Amino acid sequence: MKINATLPEKGRDLRLDLFRGVANWAIFLDHIPDNVVNWITTRNYGFSDAADLFVFISGYTASFVYARMMLERGFIVGATRLTKRVWQLYVAHIILFVIYIVSIGYVAQRYSDPEIINEFNVAGLVDSAVETLRQGLLLKFKPVNLDVLPLYIVLMGLFPPVLWMMLRRPGLTMLASIALWLAARHFGWNFRAYPAGTWYFNPYCWQVLFVFGSWCALGGARKSMAIINAPFTLYFCIAYLLLALVMTMAGKFPDFGNMFPHWLYSTFNPNDKTNLAPYRFVHFVVIVILVIRFVPKEWEGLQWRMFDPLIVCGQQSLAVFCVGVFLSFVGHFELMMSSGSLFAQIFVSVTGIAIMTIVAYYISWSKRQDKPVAKPVPKPAAASNAG
Repeated sequence: MKINATLPEKGRDLRLDLFRGVANWAIFLDHIPDNVVNWITTRNYGFSDAADLFVFISGYTASFVYARMMLERGFIVGATRLTKRVWQLYVAHIILFVIYIVSIGYVAQRYSDPEIINEFNVAGLVDSAVETLRQGLLLKFKPVNLDVLPLYIVLMGLFPPVLWMMLRRPGLTMLASIALWLAARHFGWNFRAYPAGTWYFNPYCWQVLFVFGSWCALGGARKSMAIINAPFTLYFCIAYLLLALVMTMAGKFPDFGNMFPHWLYSTFNPNDKTNLAPYRFVHFVVIVILVIRFVPKEWEGLQWRMFDPLIVCGQQSLAVFCVGVFLSFVGHFELMMSSGSLFAQIFVSVTGIAIMTIVAYYISWSKRQDKPVAKPVPKPAAASNAG
């Protein structure tokens, strides 16, 4: 079948690293309740948040990395490399899962506070430890804040045939993804969770962001530049961002929300994150359009030193994400045990981001040390003068 996708240009796109770093920092801050610092994250000013950005970039980078490999070396090689990445993600999740639940259990026992066990959804470990751990290995049991990585594992695991189709029929593959998302919303499809309920991030719905990232990476964005750069598109994007801001604020401040008709308020509140509400998806698409329009790959600002910490955190995304999830629990517990003052909230937030950044820089440095040092090329001997 003919290849109809446009492969991305070779070379690292620092925009992906920058925004992935932003997503990791925001996820850490958003996971700490009663923290004034998380007011700087995007979830407070629109329908989408860092989770949408994380999933989109994951789909974009997966295509960026594996599409060329699949074309040059065949489907089997590309699929096995994707499977290897899934295994790495799974191992990271299990390590984080074990450290997370042990830490919660230790804190609850050490400080005689059983409510922590209920708050973080690990009460099943007390009554049925073996079955709960088994379900955790199957990704069905997830403590609070450990929902994103299992979603990423499932989406990457199912991605090889999707990428094969995306390379050949990108438009049709994107439409099929949208159809699956809408059908899942209509029929209530979702993965089962343990001990009850369903996944917080419905994979049938959230796959559309992952596939949208792949579609953008493989030429969809470039083929849509006429629409992206049209004046009407800019006006629509600005108007939609203002609507999202107003409706989000209406949901956060009841007195402000009472100023709007109930039909308008209830359309957007509460924000349906589990099944990725259409208004949420459109909000994220609007943000992508504006970034493509105003932040090109060659933007000089990507070289500014002030962005270095974010870019490095984005480059070491998996490790930084895992550290951030664990630190969000530590920060939450620290605020519970302390006064929870403004200073404490700022201190916990800044310290956590600093630790995540240090981890990223260390891993980046460590990887460089694993590479062989290039030996200097000896200079050719100077030719002697004939005498």
